[in-house]
Amino acid sequence: MIATIDLSKITEISPGFGAEICGFNATTDITEENFRRLQEAVTTHGVVVIRDSQLSDESHIRLARMFGELDDVKPYISAGRKNRLRYDELFDGNSLFHVDSSFNPRRAAYSLLLAHELPPEGTGGKTAFADTRTSFDDLDEETKQDLLANDYVAAHSMLHSRKLAAPEYFADLDPCQFPMGRHKIVQRHEKSGRMNLYIAAHIHHIEKVSKERSAILLEKIFKHATQPKYVIEVEWKQPGDLVIWDNTCTMHRVVSGPYSAKYRRDMRRATVHDSSTTAWGLNEHSNVRQGLP
Repeated sequence: MIATIDLSKITEISPGFGAEICGFNATTDITEENFRRLQEAVTTHGVVVIRDSQLSDESHIRLARMFGELDDVKPYISAGRKNRLRYDELFDGNSLFHVDSSFNPRRAAYSLLLAHELPPEGTGGKTAFADTRTSFDDLDEETKQDLLANDYVAAHSMLHSRKLAAPEYFADLDPCQFPMGRHKIVQRHEKSGRMNLYIAAHIHHIEKVSKERSAILLEKIFKHATQPKYVIEVEWKQPGDLVIWDNTCTMHRVVSGPYSAKYRRDMRRATVHDSSTTAWGLNEHSNVRQGLP
């Protein structure tokens, strides 16, 4: 018997942000109506957890394709480096608060992250999400008006965030020598109609302001948006757990812990290209995407 998603019975993780669905087989129960309800849940809550989804790599990709056109890892893999995963549509993760693919000409909309192998409970490895719609709503009036009046554009670089995470490894790398994705910081989230902060650790600088002003403003809004009251942490309970989120109204990161030195954590992500009117930001329409040099 096919289960039906009842939006009134979805369990909220935090008021208005994050939700959990249990008893739903994401392989056999995805009817047209269930998919519509699932997409509505993601729009409303930003993040949706499906426990024990029963997905394989193949059905994971098939579900992701229902959300739209898929990204793949080919442009991100260095010459001669092999993908550890069988399918090019599946990605690994990141430990800084970010949004997927903001450094590309065309950004990501949805991401679907599936657990294949998990470390023992209590050793870390949760995924944290930040609600960038509510954090915009709660900005102090002076900062909000500054952002709206100046309509700032941020330059996103994957190389910049990699350098932040591992400065010793990327010491000689200058992100300015490579293309960056250009996106407005304040945007209207089209599916919900709510205003949103489109920010991430990938942001190298804000355009047309001084380096000092850029750093101060970015630190201020990033610190604001990542306060505990805007953040949820999703615990991965078993292989097969699936988390779907909307990159255009959330940030995310993996939560560190001792597992990284002792245990394997195999997480695979399918990423859906954005199809909204702001998908390309202020970038040229190009299939060229950033990869590590």
